Amino acid sequence: MATSSPPILPISNQQPIATSAQSQPPVATPAVRAFINHLTDSVRNGFAQRRPWSELVDRTAFSRPESVSDAALRIRKNYSYFRVNYLSLVALTLAFSLLTNPFSLLLLLSLLAAWVFLYLFRPSDPPLILFGRTFSERETLGVLVVLSVVVVFLTSVGSVLISALMVGVAIVCVHGAFRVPDDLFLDEQEPAAVGFLSFLGATPSNAAPVVAARV
Repeated sequence: MATSSPPILPISNQQPIATSAQSQPPVATPAVRAFINHLTDSVRNGFAQRRPWSELVDRTAFSRPESVSDAALRIRKNYSYFRVNYLSLVALTLAFSLLTNPFSLLLLLSLLAAWVFLYLFRPSDPPLILFGRTFSERETLGVLVVLSVVVVFLTSVGSVLISALMVGVAIVCVHGAFRVPDDLFLDEQEPAAVGFLSFLGATPSNAAPVVAARV
């Protein structure tokens, strides 16, 4: 008795499934670019509002304060007038201190890069995968906070930053105490957040929606 051959089953060619790496959305480069442009515009506007450096170093306008209260009043008035110049001096002091300590500068730049690429401007979906382990948003934030504490307080970065800030603030206070502000035009109606830090108090915009969504 002849045996019947088994029926031939149709075989369909299945398309390869895209890997998770191919389906991942790209890093939010438009948000990064918009945030950097917003920050650059704020710094440029701050520099445009700086006072002439010749007024800052005018030797004829220096005199000894009569009392501590007089020195404090001079510092407040001079800061209102030379705010951008003073912030520039503090920033230059910080930059000089970091450049003279390359190891601290490298650690600080590495920490900043970790915050930028691992949390601030990284898409929340899919989760972060490092060394074969998946990290949630809360775990990533916790690791970055612990890493920041270690870098700032357990290395030379913290001492370099604090010492540079103290030197910069001391320079500003000495200049403000001995600079006579009588010849300066002080606008009492000028808003307090003018200069480099003006963008911190601005109304949140679409410049960095990824950052705003994570805060």
